[in-house]
Amino acid sequence: MTSALPFDDFRDLLGNLPLADLKAEARVRALFAKAGKPENSLGRVEDIAAWLAAWSGRAPPAATRPLMAVFAGNHGVARHGISPRPVAATANAVELCAAGGAAINQICIANDLGLKVFDLALHIPTGDITEDAALDERGCAATMAFGMEAIAGGTDLLCLGDLGVGNSTVAAALLAAVFGGRGVDWVGPGSGADAAMRARKAEVVDAALAFHGRDLEDPLEALRRVGGREFAAIAGAILAARMQRIPVLLDGFAATAAAAVLHAANPAALDHCLLASLSPEPAHARAAERLGLRPLLDLGIGHGEGAGAALAAGLVKAAALTSSGMAAAVRG
Repeated sequence: MTSALPFDDFRDLLGNLPLADLKAEARVRALFAKAGKPENSLGRVEDIAAWLAAWSGRAPPAATRPLMAVFAGNHGVARHGISPRPVAATANAVELCAAGGAAINQICIANDLGLKVFDLALHIPTGDITEDAALDERGCAATMAFGMEAIAGGTDLLCLGDLGVGNSTVAAALLAAVFGGRGVDWVGPGSGADAAMRARKAEVVDAALAFHGRDLEDPLEALRRVGGREFAAIAGAILAARMQRIPVLLDGFAATAAAAVLHAANPAALDHCLLASLSPEPAHARAAERLGLRPLLDLGIGHGEGAGAALAAGLVKAAALTSSGMAAAVRG
C-alpha cells in the first residue's frame, strides 16, 4: 500500500482485473461433448467444471486444496436491539469453531476442506452506522488487506462465509446503499427477529442511509460507512482471489452484500464467483438476481459460518472429478 489514499490501491485493482482462461473453459466443454453421453445431460455440473477450468486455467480442472474462510465481526449498531442474540454470541461461535464443535467443522471434514476462522477485533465493535461511519478509510482498507491474506499458503478454491451478530441488518444497509431502496425492502428475520424487531431493523437502515446520504454513492465509501469488518475482509478476499485467478464460492446474505460492493465498482468483479447457497433471508434472492448469481444449492440454510459454501464445495469437487475422469476415458 503506497498510494496517498488507502482506497486508491483497491480502485486500481478493480480497474485491472484478470480475465478468465476461455481456452481452458472451451477444452472442458469440448471434452464433455466427446464423452459418450447425451449432450448437456449433466446440466450445471458441466457448467461448474467449465467455470472451474476458466478461473484456474486447468483443463480438466481440479480442486485439491479448497479452503473455507470465515470472517467474524461485531457491530456497534447492534446496541439498537436489532438481533435476538447478544453480541457475545459472535465470540462464542468463533470459540466453538476453534474447539471443532461447530457445524462448519463437520462439513469441512466431510468434504476435506481446510478451515480458517478470523476474529476481526470482536472486542472493538464498529461505529454505530446510524450516527457514525462503521470504519475510517484507513481501517477499512487495512481490513480489506487482511482479508486478502486469506489465500496465503495457497488454495485452488476459496469458500467465504461470515459470523456477526446484527450483520443481516448491516448487509441490508449495504445493499440499500448499492442498489437503492429503503430498509423495509432489504431487512428480514435474520437470526429470528419478530415483526417488531424487523421494523426496528428497517428504521435503523433508514437512519443510516439518511445520515450518510450521498457519500454512499461511492461503493468503497458505502462499505466503510455502513458495512463492517467481516464485509471489508470478504471483499478483500474476493479481490485477492481474482488477482490470483482462484475460483470463489460465496455463502450467505452478508457475503453477498460484500460482493455487491465490488460489483458496483466493476460489474465484472464477480465473474470468478459462484453463489453457493441461497439463505432464507427474503432479500437474498433479490440481491443474487441483481448480481446475476444463481445459487448452486437452496437448502434453507441461514446458519452462517459458511455452511452452504462448504456443502457446495463438495459439489464443485465432484464436478471437477467428473470432468477429469470422463476426459481420461475419452483420451484413453
